[in-house]
Amino acid sequence: MLDPSIELDEETLPTYRAEKYYPVSQGEIFNDRYQTIAKIGYGVTSTVWLAKDLIASTYVVLKVYVTGESGDLERELRIYKHMNMVETRHPGRNFIRKLLDHFYIQGPHGRHICLVHEPLGTTTDVLLKMFPGHVMTLDDMKPGIRQLLVALDFLHSECNIIHTDLQLKNLLLPSPKADYLSRFEEAEAADPSPRKALQDRTIYKTLSFLPRGGLPVLADFGEARFGDKEHDDDIMPNVYRAPEVILRSSWDYKVDIWNVAMVAWDIISPRTLISGKNTDGVFDDRVHMAELIALLGPPPPEFLEQRRLSSVFWDEAGNWKNLASIPDTSLEKLATDVEGEDKEGFLRWLRMALRWNPEDRPTALELLYDEWLMEGL
Repeated sequence: MLDPSIELDEETLPTYRAEKYYPVSQGEIFNDRYQTIAKIGYGVTSTVWLAKDLIASTYVVLKVYVTGESGDLERELRIYKHMNMVETRHPGRNFIRKLLDHFYIQGPHGRHICLVHEPLGTTTDVLLKMFPGHVMTLDDMKPGIRQLLVALDFLHSECNIIHTDLQLKNLLLPSPKADYLSRFEEAEAADPSPRKALQDRTIYKTLSFLPRGGLPVLADFGEARFGDKEHDDDIMPNVYRAPEVILRSSWDYKVDIWNVAMVAWDIISPRTLISGKNTDGVFDDRVHMAELIALLGPPPPEFLEQRRLSSVFWDEAGNWKNLASIPDTSLEKLATDVEGEDKEGFLRWLRMALRWNPEDRPTALELLYDEWLMEGL
């Protein structure tokens, strides 16, 4: 047992409120079917558990959400149900994490929704930390990006779904094999994970799987949207936001294409393409826009005409209002440390995806079939 006064896992999160979390206990059986084995993750919206499906005799992952999350989750469930209903042989379906089941749990402080997924391995950002310099070479990065683009083509062309939140932590390695998971279960039974007992709950320390090789699967559809509706809400992590999102104008499938380029960059460089921080260290849209101008050149006039907030940053003649100074940088300068063959081909590929005008960006398939990305297959 751990000292109860030491904060552990979800307790360390700045927004943590104990009553919002369901007090899962090890060995608890949910929905007359799923028995928890060990905690394998936590976050501001949920705790994540490896469990045994007692009916199917397989391993699953339970994501037990905090109370008050039902609105966004109902949207996520609609997305998953829609994906499951699409009848297709598209290979991209296999590169997306599936929802196996969901149910509700009545806790001491309200109702919790629980999603049941197949187990998957570690996230790509954790994997990268195991590489020298926390980066891959261009050649090592290509297979994962190719697989991501196939998954995106499935989402866009077969399901009419926009993911909106592509980032390294939403790309998970394939599931550990069943015999590894059964050894994991036996080890946990023989030597239970550290925990601390409180009056109304036990907080368990998160265990992690050893990474298994393979290409990442796209997960987390909490921010996904249907592409047949108009959207202009705020999406994407700050540094990843496409220009149309920064300018609060309508966006479509092409935000995912912008995002693929950002993810590819994060795999081969230790720093994000955009810093976006002002001199006080605060993320600032003016600085973000100035960096984009440095990297991509000024936006075309038709882009500015279509975006309602562009007048904040540019005058009527399309001149930058100097709300932040344009840094002396370029994609070439930022890529000096990138390792691998044909850096020029990579930067050309990157520029194809990072276009100001969303309609000028390629589709997922066009980006996939680019000669640079296909080289080496």
